[in-house]
Amino acid sequence: MDYKNQLMSKNGLAVLRLANVLLKYQVDDRTPTVTELSEKLGISRGTAQSALKTLQANHAIEIVSKGHLGSYVVSKNDKILLELAGINLLVGAMPLPYSRKYEGLATGIITTMENKHGIPMTLSYMRGAKNRIAMVLENRYNFAVVSKYAAKEFMKAHQNSIEIVSEFGEKTYCSSHVILFHDRKVKEVKNHMKIGIDRDSIDQSDMTKRICGDKKVKYIPVESSNLLHLVEKGEIDAAVWNEDEIIDKMTNINYQTVSIDENDDTNAVVVTAANSPQMTELLRHMLDVKEILRIQEFVMQGKMTPSY
Repeated sequence: MDYKNQLMSKNGLAVLRLANVLLKYQVDDRTPTVTELSEKLGISRGTAQSALKTLQANHAIEIVSKGHLGSYVVSKNDKILLELAGINLLVGAMPLPYSRKYEGLATGIITTMENKHGIPMTLSYMRGAKNRIAMVLENRYNFAVVSKYAAKEFMKAHQNSIEIVSEFGEKTYCSSHVILFHDRKVKEVKNHMKIGIDRDSIDQSDMTKRICGDKKVKYIPVESSNLLHLVEKGEIDAAVWNEDEIIDKMTNINYQTVSIDENDDTNAVVVTAANSPQMTELLRHMLDVKEILRIQEFVMQGKMTPSY
């Protein structure tokens, strides 16, 4: 059904705003009363009641009053409610899909959301957790996939800016981070080395600085996607990078494994803007972590063709 006409009606704006407010509520949740909703939206009680009737008439959501116990959701269709909220497509930001692990994660997210909920979704691919999070905070994307380490570090620097919606567990973002060396005999960072650093990548830049410590090195700003190539050519001496790309490309390069506490750098998470609690709760409800991980594993094993 085309819901655009519904939003063009006299109470269309009220319908759209009410639909956005109700996105976060699930079946059996207690919702605000009509009076509370009218006050929240700054509209009359009659307009709020009319908007709610429109949502219910379109089977987007059904709310019943249980007297002094309050009002509760008894049924909900996320797809219809999203359309009436003016959201026809969910958009997320993912890391560049240079590894089978990322391809599997992207395939899992899109497949489960579209098959299970029938909601159109697209993913945009860009390097650097800072860039992906910025797109979410600018309301250009609904969510971003980053490592748990990047999410936690960003939240430390920018309190109350993002929320972690779901996390997928260790080794779902990457198997491990490693430090690559051009010289096959080298095992550790030494003074006067040229070290590649991507300042848009919270994980890569932080781990690079930690590994280099107080060594007198020269940091060379580069894009993460070029790190492996530049180390192989000898244009930089060393760089921290993702082990999965090395394994997938079967590259014969000298590297040493590095890690951080709790393996947060290997744990993939989905983040949303903190000022969008409706989207946060909606995605928390809709993302099927177990199924997404099952599909990721199938892609990694070659049992399923990536589709993202």
